[in-house]
Amino acid sequence: MDAVFKALADESRRKLLDQLHKSSGQTLGELCGHLDMSRQAVAKHLGLLETANLVVVVWRGREKLHYLNPVPLQEVHDRWIAKYERHRLQALSDLKTGLEHDKNITE
Repeated sequence: MDAVFKALADESRRKLLDQLHKSSGQTLGELCGHLDMSRQAVAKHLGLLETANLVVVVWRGREKLHYLNPVPLQEVHDRWIAKYERHRLQALSDLKTGLEHDKNITE
């Protein structure tokens, strides 16, 4: 999971993931068109995204296509985000129940 967090720490890599979310299966050249950086810099960022398993590469002839792999993001959500949401949702549910109970008492 450290590789995922490292990959997500950079704004350019997040922009690449956003582009692949919009249209998965893009070539290096297509992805370069969305960023103001050299082809080599984009390739380096894609390499880190591949290492983190956020991008999967498929060769089609001589063309290298990059696809978004959302599974590591889901794992981050499940491990780090979802557990905090449960408490907040439970608090809202308890508040609603309490307010409805108070309303019934005053009527």
